[in-house]
Amino acid sequence: MNCFLAKKEEIQRKWLIVDADGEILGRLAAKIAPILMGKNKPTYTPSVDTGDFVIVINAEKIKVTGKKAQEKEYYNYYTFYPGGHKYVSFEAMMAKRPEKVIELAVKRMLPKNALAEHMFKKLKVYRGPEHKHVAQNPEKIQL
Repeated sequence: MNCFLAKKEEIQRKWLIVDADGEILGRLAAKIAPILMGKNKPTYTPSVDTGDFVIVINAEKIKVTGKKAQEKEYYNYYTFYPGGHKYVSFEAMMAKRPEKVIELAVKRMLPKNALAEHMFKKLKVYRGPEHKHVAQNPEKIQL
């Protein structure tokens, strides 16, 4: 019996749209990450990036459960002074850059290897319902 291994030239990628309106952040990211990796396809090969492109719209309407909206913090930078770690709260991040919240959640669910950067580049996140990938004829999917 032969084992199937996908080749880079044979991969057919689709463009998918996901609406984040009213979705929970972690659950949405956990469903987007396997699509970027290609685990939803029968041609999945761990050493080849076989995933599809994912467009996420309405990023500012994402939700979190419990007290995460008040207590969750994102590491921002280090001032190189003792105790100089700077953090940004979830509420401040959502007010300033809601796209970054979804990007960080999905990026942290991708594998930690050389392919992760290629997989992450296929994620496109937009604040509102408009996006600039109409020419690719994306399919709307319900997660």
